[in-house]
Amino acid sequence: MDFQIRLTPRIAAVMGALVADSAALGLHWLYDPARIAQLEKIKGLVFLQPDAKNYVNTKGFFAHGNKAAGDASGYGEACLLILNHLAMHGQFNRVEYQAEFRNFFGPGGAYSGYIDSPTRQTLLKLMPLAPEDFPEKSGANDDQFAALATVPVIVAAHSGSQNTLLEKIEHVVRLTNDNDDAVAAAKYAASVLSAVLDGTRVNDALTQALPLAGKKLEPLVKDALSTDVLNSVQAVECFGSACHVLEGVPVIAHIARHATSYQQAIEANISAGGDSCGRAIILGAIVAAHAERQNNENATIPFSWLAKYNKLSIAADACARLEGV
Repeated sequence: MDFQIRLTPRIAAVMGALVADSAALGLHWLYDPARIAQLEKIKGLVFLQPDAKNYVNTKGFFAHGNKAAGDASGYGEACLLILNHLAMHGQFNRVEYQAEFRNFFGPGGAYSGYIDSPTRQTLLKLMPLAPEDFPEKSGANDDQFAALATVPVIVAAHSGSQNTLLEKIEHVVRLTNDNDDAVAAAKYAASVLSAVLDGTRVNDALTQALPLAGKKLEPLVKDALSTDVLNSVQAVECFGSACHVLEGVPVIAHIARHATSYQQAIEANISAGGDSCGRAIILGAIVAAHAERQNNENATIPFSWLAKYNKLSIAADACARLEGV
């Protein structure tokens, strides 16, 4: 039996994203659900120590050899970076954020770990420039999941209109992913999370936001929402398990529609394999916020999971400062 603690829905969205990413790190980019099922019987699924042995003789990419259980992926670090940015400045400042992004992820920065393609290409654009010369769109033409890493924090911190939120989402996403599919996916995810925070039930939010998903993503999400039962392994077989939003967002929608608790959602996401950390950021935010908004005491983030996230104190302090802005 695990203890539950109550969070405000907005803080739950942020912490739900960060904890879900960290929980998935140990089996991230292992593209073999059968191997994952075997490991689950021995070790469980969440907060595992990354281990290259788990990736031997199977389909996968072992990227986190320098990480420990409870650490974050690059997605989780980007989510925490913008959380600290907003907590420090009180509002989004593009040039300051780009400088912080470059300083953190770039050479000599505090980040140690795998750098994905959109992050790498963004750094290559920013590194030679003085801050006053940073372009408004510094991102790569890439639809990978770095595009969604900042969405939970932006939505949780937003207090204006829906149109203003969507404009802000596009502005921030194009700093790392100057790609229309990435922007559409981020707007869809942001709209779902915003509606959940306003009290809409998650199934309704997933459907009502569909017009924002774009021509490519909308029919895929519709298909994902038409399923009858939770089966994340079948979902990735249908839509894909790689790092692209057109593959991962339908899987997120499928799990969020059917999962009855935060814990079930995050474990189903890890069981599916592939870019589980990429999917975890949005999935964790939506299901945690929904649980708190619906006052579902049995579906909030397990206390032991919060405690295993290695940067809990940093995130908690930033959330407290952001709440006071």
